[in-house]
Amino acid sequence: MRLEVKGKNVEVTPSLRSYAETKLAKLQKQLAEQTQVQVELSKEKNPSIANGAVAEGTIFTKGPTLRAREASRDIRASIDLLVENLERQVKRYREKRTEEPRRRGPHHNGE
Repeated sequence: MRLEVKGKNVEVTPSLRSYAETKLAKLQKQLAEQTQVQVELSKEKNPSIANGAVAEGTIFTKGPTLRAREASRDIRASIDLLVENLERQVKRYREKRTEEPRRRGPHHNGE
């Protein structure tokens, strides 16, 4: 898994980067080694938006591109929510890939 952490309106400090890397390491077991994962951390400038800390994640798989966006008051909480969401999506993606297609089932002759 190749991880890229970017910041928009927020400085990605080494501690924040390592926090995101440790959280996203959970996905490493389920994804192929060359899979690219992008995480963008941003801060909403509008003070009336309560949940201004946003974490967006994109996983480029061989099939569909998995995306998630989570917002909360704290950037680390947003990362936690994002990882949970992406884990769910990766699990569903992997289950769909391993299921056997239904075309090999028994034929019904209308009896």
